[in-house]
Amino acid sequence: MSEIERITSRDNRRLINARNVRDGKVKTQIFVEGRRLVSEALRSDLIINECFVSEDFREEELIASLRLHTEKVIELSTKLFSTVADTEQSQGILVLADRPISGRLLIEENLNSNSVRLVIFLKEINNPSNLGAILRSAEAAGVAGVVVSANSADPFSAKALRSAMGSGFRLPVWENVTFDEAISWAVTHTLIPTAADTSADRSYTESDWKVPRLLILGSEAHGLTNEELGKIPEKVKIPMQNGVESLNLAVSAAVLMFEAQRQIQISQP
Repeated sequence: MSEIERITSRDNRRLINARNVRDGKVKTQIFVEGRRLVSEALRSDLIINECFVSEDFREEELIASLRLHTEKVIELSTKLFSTVADTEQSQGILVLADRPISGRLLIEENLNSNSVRLVIFLKEINNPSNLGAILRSAEAAGVAGVVVSANSADPFSAKALRSAMGSGFRLPVWENVTFDEAISWAVTHTLIPTAADTSADRSYTESDWKVPRLLILGSEAHGLTNEELGKIPEKVKIPMQNGVESLNLAVSAAVLMFEAQRQIQISQP
């Protein structure tokens, strides 16, 4: 096993590449930072390209595990590491990994095997933290996968990955899908397009989530247009009290996904 390399120049080409990956300028790689997220990357069998550690990082077992996946383990001074890290209070470890491939085929496979035959479609979700939180809830609720529209936040950005807490590595994600493409795909795969809409007449608990559905969630700021809502056969709302108009998008998504899971569980013998 090769010795750990040490880099001392801020302008080293590997550090320049790492910053570009961090900033979303390299679409073939993802930026994974922090002990837990790096451990999740290893558990998820991501292809690890490079690892960077701060000189004061002392978790030898984690470094040893990483060295089984890549020979490129690079040590940096604490100050130099901070020029690459995406967080202010860095934990002193990050890796660059291959970006997961499109999850379309995996979603279709899961629809045939998952007890919860639900797919989430996120239409122009701009907040990466919300997007990551939805991915985390989606994996926990056992949904088949998540479809992300064009003009959405990058589900594999550093911020979205931190919010997803590892779920983005494992849950199938199909990116850059148009609204009409998602609706057409749902119909082809016998999924009922279903929108979360605060003006809907039916409560989400009154819908049958045991049937396959494509749950469509609009952007935090604008939701879905009237034209888009007109193309969706079913709409549901989450009833609220005390004059509250809406919930955070990630919270709403979790409520709906876990209702689907609940209905499936109580229907099983």
